[in-house]
Amino acid sequence: MLLSEIAQRLSCPVAGAGDPDIHSLSGMEQAGEGQLTFLANPKYAHKVKNTQAAAIIAAQPLPHLPTLISSNPYLDFARALELFYQPPQLAPGVSPLAHIEPDAVIGPNAAIGPFCYIGAGVRIGANATLHPHTVIYAGAQIGDNFLAHSHSVVREFCRIGNRVILQNNVVIGGDGYGFAKRADGSHHKIVQSGVTVIEDDVEIQALTNIDRATMGETRVERGAKVDSLVQVGHACVVGQDNIICAQVGLAGSTILKKSVLLAGQVGVSGHLTIHDNAVIYAQSGIGHDVEAGHIVSGSPAFDYREWRRSITAFPKLGEMVRTLRDLQARLKTLEETNPINAEPSA
Repeated sequence: MLLSEIAQRLSCPVAGAGDPDIHSLSGMEQAGEGQLTFLANPKYAHKVKNTQAAAIIAAQPLPHLPTLISSNPYLDFARALELFYQPPQLAPGVSPLAHIEPDAVIGPNAAIGPFCYIGAGVRIGANATLHPHTVIYAGAQIGDNFLAHSHSVVREFCRIGNRVILQNNVVIGGDGYGFAKRADGSHHKIVQSGVTVIEDDVEIQALTNIDRATMGETRVERGAKVDSLVQVGHACVVGQDNIICAQVGLAGSTILKKSVLLAGQVGVSGHLTIHDNAVIYAQSGIGHDVEAGHIVSGSPAFDYREWRRSITAFPKLGEMVRTLRDLQARLKTLEETNPINAEPSA
């Protein structure tokens, strides 16, 4: 595809000479002949001079390289990828090896692969794609343009909106972790009678669990993106446009407001609120509410600027302790040889 055609499809003007034929896309350091790359972060601009790419997407013209001018190079790089790669599509229709209960209702243009199971009373909207071994329990309600990859599960009575994507081995509405302790120390399982609700335009990555509530609901709100290996406990709320990175754990009744970002391996103790636009750095432990717009880090987490100063000092603590002990010893010796409160001689 010629660069000029890509520019037209993306509505990006072209700067620089030449109209190379582009056959694929790649990162700046790996790109070679016939490949399109991008520059989204100005701090990597020094790498442009060494790239072998045929062209680049950037915010301003770059010397010696045809440039697609974009106000958001990363977004337009993502859009350009769609011109060159489309994932394999499941054949339309229902596989004879799938099992659908008689009263389940499936909307038009569905593609349902082998060994899928759709339970009694299920409702699924138009244009659904269920890859092999997807399981939808009884009573689940799902909107249009649903995409479920192999071995994903939607449990009983859960509700899913439109344009939701479940990657492999996602579990929506598994039992929340609830037990009542008996007098003898054994545990009685608490029935998890609530549901999980997934709103429109949510994507949930592989091996992630969104637990159902004990009562009421667990909810993932519109536009949230949840990475792989995430645990969302019962009665949590994941807010609109949240980004939750891999290996995050939310204990029960955690409330995440709008546009919260949790980096990898964040742990949240539950029964607390992280407010709008807060950012939690990787491996932080959250045991208290986080105010809107705050950036925190560490375990227990506190302001990231203070954390940076603290973490810089941490490797020096051993030396600082030795210095302190030495000063204390010297001060003690000084006090013994020159008593401050000694009686004046007669």
